[in-house]
Amino acid sequence: MIEKLKGYKDEAKDILEKNGINIWDIINIKTKESIYEGILLPRNEYSASNFIEIKLGNNYNIGIDVSKIINIEKTGEKKADYKIPEKKFPKNKSLPNIILFGTGGTVASRLDYTTGAVIPSFTPGELFSAVPELADICNIETEIVFEILSENMKPEYWQKLALKIEKATREGIDGIIIGHGTDTMGFTSAALSFMLKDLNIPVVLVGSQRSSDRPSSDAALNLINASTVATSDIAEVTVCMLGSSAHDYGLIHRGTLVRKMHSSVRHTFRTIDDIPLGMVKDKKITMFKQDYQKRSDKITTAKVDFEKKVALIYSYPGMENDIIDFYVDKGYKGIVIAGTGLGHVSTMVYDSIKRAIQEDITILMTVQTLHGFTGMNVYSTGRQLLNMGVLSGKNMLPETAYIKLGWTLGQTKNKKEIQKLLLSNISGELIERELPIAFNYNIDHLLKNKDLF
Repeated sequence: MIEKLKGYKDEAKDILEKNGINIWDIINIKTKESIYEGILLPRNEYSASNFIEIKLGNNYNIGIDVSKIINIEKTGEKKADYKIPEKKFPKNKSLPNIILFGTGGTVASRLDYTTGAVIPSFTPGELFSAVPELADICNIETEIVFEILSENMKPEYWQKLALKIEKATREGIDGIIIGHGTDTMGFTSAALSFMLKDLNIPVVLVGSQRSSDRPSSDAALNLINASTVATSDIAEVTVCMLGSSAHDYGLIHRGTLVRKMHSSVRHTFRTIDDIPLGMVKDKKITMFKQDYQKRSDKITTAKVDFEKKVALIYSYPGMENDIIDFYVDKGYKGIVIAGTGLGHVSTMVYDSIKRAIQEDITILMTVQTLHGFTGMNVYSTGRQLLNMGVLSGKNMLPETAYIKLGWTLGQTKNKKEIQKLLLSNISGELIERELPIAFNYNIDHLLKNKDLF
């Protein structure tokens, strides 16, 4: 049973109590600027105390500052029933069988108004009720592997996911979808790309920028597009998310080259230094690249050993030795540096870098510009770093380099093998050159020139 004014306190609670208003009441609020009518919603216990939150008739939620309220009154009541109705997911023997692993995030969720958090709506029946188009694409089963905020992702979770994927491939599943929060999706897609050797079916990570209770949610279309990719012949770890703000297509990104590039827009994911593998529109796939791994009869093996004592450091002006010394003293085994420019770091930390390398810590240099390659042979400072034993990360994104270094150090302790693995293209993370259009690709150009890539 929800408290009558759950989450409200101080002046907001006072004005609601004074006017006999409870949660789920329909209320009319007059402010100095406008008049609003909507349903009074519960608030998160950590929310600011001076706001009243209502859901408008257009399904958007707004917060109204109590100090601006001239008049507030109850005009009705609305029963609070936000559970998605569950219908049986229809099975079609002619369609592929897909499993959706849930890790958290908003792609298969609804808003829990009692806590302000998103909660899973995750059974096949709930998914079918929310996105009936899925039944035209595949037969779907679901399993919640864990429920976490994506910022709480860690190597143990990547390992658990990889082992579950290995098991599913050996049980004859046709494709796998992973529902994931968008903030660290690029880390997880890279981790699974390295951990899954000889992957023989599609593994597609998908999320949404906006929860499914919002009219502008991208959850349903992203799920439809991801299901389409999961039934394709792309036997790689990919990320499939919206490609435009118009909600008209999704893009298929290789798991080691993809990055979230905006904190809030729905078409936030981009392939860096290359173009996407393809696009999904109206349940059909158009491939832009042909150098991808296809379905096969290979046996997928999860190589999940991962060295957790790896750090990712961004170089910045004024950086001093104690930053790197900290990780050396703490027994770290590897450090990725996101360097300035072509892969530079202040000469003031050279002593610590030398010390780290002398103590068998692997240091891998990337660039914080994201686009472009490290160029450590261009300037004398870069050549000095190479001579010390710093390795070039070439075009790798800092987070991909972090994952690859942790995974590599989990596979071997041999210095030569470590260097060989880091400089080898294992999962499409290294490219020979940046395509001229990769920095600013647009979908029309890709469609017209798809045969060139």
